[in-house]
Amino acid sequence: MNFEFFIAKRIVAKGKANFSRPIIRIAILSIILGISVMIISVAIVTGFQQQIRDKVIGFGSHIQISRYDSNISLDPAPIEKNQDFYPGLTDIDGVRHIQVFAIKGGIIKTEDQMEGVVLKGIGSDYDWSFFEDKIIEGTSFQVIDSVKTDDVLISKNIAAKLKLNIGDDLRMYFIIDNKTRGRKLQIAGIFETGLEDFDNRFVIGDIGHIQKLNGWTMNEVTGFEVLIDNFDDIDRMGEVVYNEIGYDLNAQTIKQIYPQMFDWLALQDMNVVIILVLMVLVAGITMISTLLILILERTNMIGVLKALGARNWSVRKIFLYNATYLIGIGLFWGNFFGIMICFLQQKFGIMKLPQESYYVSVVPINFDIMAILLLNVGTLVVCTLMLIVPSYIITRISPVKAIRFN
Repeated sequence: MNFEFFIAKRIVAKGKANFSRPIIRIAILSIILGISVMIISVAIVTGFQQQIRDKVIGFGSHIQISRYDSNISLDPAPIEKNQDFYPGLTDIDGVRHIQVFAIKGGIIKTEDQMEGVVLKGIGSDYDWSFFEDKIIEGTSFQVIDSVKTDDVLISKNIAAKLKLNIGDDLRMYFIIDNKTRGRKLQIAGIFETGLEDFDNRFVIGDIGHIQKLNGWTMNEVTGFEVLIDNFDDIDRMGEVVYNEIGYDLNAQTIKQIYPQMFDWLALQDMNVVIILVLMVLVAGITMISTLLILILERTNMIGVLKALGARNWSVRKIFLYNATYLIGIGLFWGNFFGIMICFLQQKFGIMKLPQESYYVSVVPINFDIMAILLLNVGTLVVCTLMLIVPSYIITRISPVKAIRFN
């Protein structure tokens, strides 16, 4: 054990009451509050981004394959379902699932209300995992390629506007060749995602209805939806899928289809950066003040150590060890309180949000162990580096004057 660490340990262990004790407590408290706020901020923002992102993907998948002109119309031209990449695209590493879909604009009409919607047709290969916890009434329905089902899912918003309930008939009308054609469907379930742009727009039904309305064969669809394993790879996977589908089709990631949504989510990162910088600066400045007070309080000891032959850097290391110990205490309790608050929020949903404004009903939490570790390491390193410069004042202390200092 080097003597600098030994002396620093003795100073901490002595722990006698002195005038620096309140300042030390304030410094530790600032570290606790700083790291707690940083952990909570990162957990909330990443949780918010993840939930909104997952909801958008739930309606549109990670990557959509379609004709080049199909994304600007609610009545796009069809493409053949029998493609070389379907369903073999799932053999590519990173691709989890591929499914067909079709869309068609229509109108829901009741006795006294009308609502424009988009009927999204799904096939027997549809992945229902997104809707498992979004269906608040009723159930999902099974799609069989050879037999059409009249069951549909509508959102809570549409059901409330049109005063519809589970089991009610749903009459939808479509304009085809300047003629109105109707379909009588039945409500099997009601879902709620919190994204009003999607909840007010989509009705989920059997793809067979759209194929028959448009005069398509069973092998004609609007396009394909591709789900991947890791959202962080979406740009790369978008290029991979694009290169696999041929020259006459287009592949767009969900970020390209809804750029405004993902640009808005990306702006949340700036808020986190500002919070992190402010918290680290507050903690660092508080620790600088604390270090200067510790040096002032131990001026006599500094003089004695210098008179005994200790070098300036050795004496500085004593106080840096001491300050790092105080930072460590703050980090420990800051992690404890920050993680505890996040855990309670994730488990019990204590803090609520107006869903119509924030798209989620409770404050979302995302635990990222790596992010927490980086926050701790970053705070420790930055605060310690900030202490090196003010510790330079020790080199200006004369041993004779320091021993006589009172």
